[in-house]
Amino acid sequence: MRFVRVQRQDGRWFGRLSTDTTVRLWSAAPWAGGVELDRTVPFVAAEAMVPVEPTKIVCVGRNYRAHAAELGNEMPREPLLFFKPPSALASSGEPIRLPSASERVEHESELAVVMGAKLCDGRPDDALAAVFGYAAANDVTARDLQKRDGQWARAKGFDSFCPLGPWIETELALEQTEVRAVVNGELRQHGFVRDMAFPVADLVAYISRIMTLEPGDVVLTGTPEGVGPLRAGDVVEVSVSGIGSIRNPVAAR
Repeated sequence: MRFVRVQRQDGRWFGRLSTDTTVRLWSAAPWAGGVELDRTVPFVAAEAMVPVEPTKIVCVGRNYRAHAAELGNEMPREPLLFFKPPSALASSGEPIRLPSASERVEHESELAVVMGAKLCDGRPDDALAAVFGYAAANDVTARDLQKRDGQWARAKGFDSFCPLGPWIETELALEQTEVRAVVNGELRQHGFVRDMAFPVADLVAYISRIMTLEPGDVVLTGTPEGVGPLRAGDVVEVSVSGIGSIRNPVAAR
């Protein structure tokens, strides 16, 4: 099933895509006790919002060996974690705004995991049971600031630096899932989830042993090789097979 969040004249709604053009509304997020209502509305892509409101966005760095190598980094022995603030979220179609503080902003296509249940001290064999679904995400990064600062809060945390969507897909064959990034029609990134150094179940369990993952929280699982610069006027599209695509123009702040 696919779940969306839409902005309408009568408010913001979570809903289930019952067809490609119809949304059946829910009283609240499915992971927050929402129930399906006897009400359908047309699905208008322009009304689609980021389909989740997380308390935190936990990200994983260097989870693909080829990506670590392309940046001249060694693979970590354990998952390398960092955060993006929820204020970095952007919907498909919303501009990625380039900050004046950076001279090199890059795209990073990723599979996003959305939690459906609280998880604390989880194990890999039960971690996926706490996952609600998956989305496409772009871990936009100010690469020069990342290298300059040493820690990544500024480089990863600007407003609009986390496009995510276009919806949440609850059923996904992870071993067959592909992740791509296309900029101005040119394929830049293409990788397979099965090539992750730390699989999704291991990541979710590992993070839950450090901090409690709450329903609606998001985990970004790392990017394959091929990251590259974004410039004002570009259009970047991140797609995850079995889910769909998010497409964002790039603009100067």
